[in-house]
Amino acid sequence: MKQEAEESVRILIVDDEKVMQESCARVFLKEGYHVSAVYSGEEAIERFDRESFDLVLLDLKMPGMGGIETLQRLKEKDPGLTVLIMTGYPSIETAVKAVKLGAYDYITKPFTPDVLRIAVSRALERQSLIIENQHLRMQLRAKNEADVIVGQSEEMRNVYELVRRIAPTDSTVLITGESGTGKELIARAIHNYSLRENREFVAVDCSALVETLLESELFGHVKGSFTGAIHTKYGSFELANGGTFFFDEIGNLSLDTQSKLLRVIQEKEIKPVGSERAIKIDVRIIAATNQDLQQAIARKTFREDLYYRLNVFPIHLPLLKERKEDIPLLVNHFLKKYNRKRKIPVTKVDQEAMKMLMDYDWPGNVRELENTVERALVLEDGDTLFPQCFPWIVQSTRGRTLSINPGICSLEEMEKQHIKRVLTETKGHRGKAAHLLEIDRKTLYQKIKKHDLDK
Repeated sequence: MKQEAEESVRILIVDDEKVMQESCARVFLKEGYHVSAVYSGEEAIERFDRESFDLVLLDLKMPGMGGIETLQRLKEKDPGLTVLIMTGYPSIETAVKAVKLGAYDYITKPFTPDVLRIAVSRALERQSLIIENQHLRMQLRAKNEADVIVGQSEEMRNVYELVRRIAPTDSTVLITGESGTGKELIARAIHNYSLRENREFVAVDCSALVETLLESELFGHVKGSFTGAIHTKYGSFELANGGTFFFDEIGNLSLDTQSKLLRVIQEKEIKPVGSERAIKIDVRIIAATNQDLQQAIARKTFREDLYYRLNVFPIHLPLLKERKEDIPLLVNHFLKKYNRKRKIPVTKVDQEAMKMLMDYDWPGNVRELENTVERALVLEDGDTLFPQCFPWIVQSTRGRTLSINPGICSLEEMEKQHIKRVLTETKGHRGKAAHLLEIDRKTLYQKIKKHDLDK
């Protein structure tokens, strides 16, 4: 049972001695671990680029790339990697340096199989706790955030998997999709689940930036560098240092600004306007666009070299009409979000109303759906949303075959249908109907007579 539970654990042994490799491998294979072995730090880096490992057992003293340098290189590639050091040259100084650089612990050669087994078991247990804590923090954060990514369609599950894979790295990401599909939400999710989660997430809407002030906004300026520069200003890049910089609608940048951004990505430094001093920066860049950048390249409005710098890891977001099975989930999510300030929370959506929402094409995507739900809540005083709470959807779907009568669009007709529905639900009990409609009986009688419902 233990072997079955731990078969997925992958261990890489890095040691230049074949005897040491084989003895360690025997211990791990008995525990049911998957074992790989290499003879040098260079081989370890190459192997790590091709495969993933849960733990690396690393010798400190090796020809060529030593253990300390190998440790540093491995931790650069995966800061969360668990590394257990082996050394035949016990030294507090070396051990402390290794731990400071990110090693979990060290064991001194020669060691018994039991010592190795216990050390590895503790290291893997610690790693398991770290992963569990990260997962719990993600769940807690998701529960506390109003703006979370919602969807269970195959299209969105694919997006979630891409976010999961790319978030822990520092790779540049290009998110594509039409307006309203949630590109900034995906960018924030990548940041929140990355190792930069406790640093700044700075978002810049390129379509809203004034070109003449763009360089100052991005890179900052020194006092007196131009007319009106009465104070030294920190740019957005400097504010995002150590964190994530999100360029929304990057296709709107001018060619001149694209050129400057390319230099920032390549050189990892910025120069504030009016300053001769370059500032080193460490930011992860995520860009988003609703444009076809390859067509923009053909039109010569977007730099091809910048495109390939940004498009290291592409994520495309589907249209809402391509994942309609997510609409009920999204509607319920937005109800919870906007119910917080309501005296009577809306807890249900009428079946015909939901069908109407499912039949609509949503040219504005998720953002349009959210705005639609928010507006509907203004119209509804009860705990259920009916078709008449969405007059603009009814208007836009006129002529389609819906479960409500085609062509209904006037408020008067909607009022009639709503009262009729409530009377049906209350089996004609006018007192209950008036209570649900939050009007007095006299007003209800007048409306029944007005709409010729007393038959």
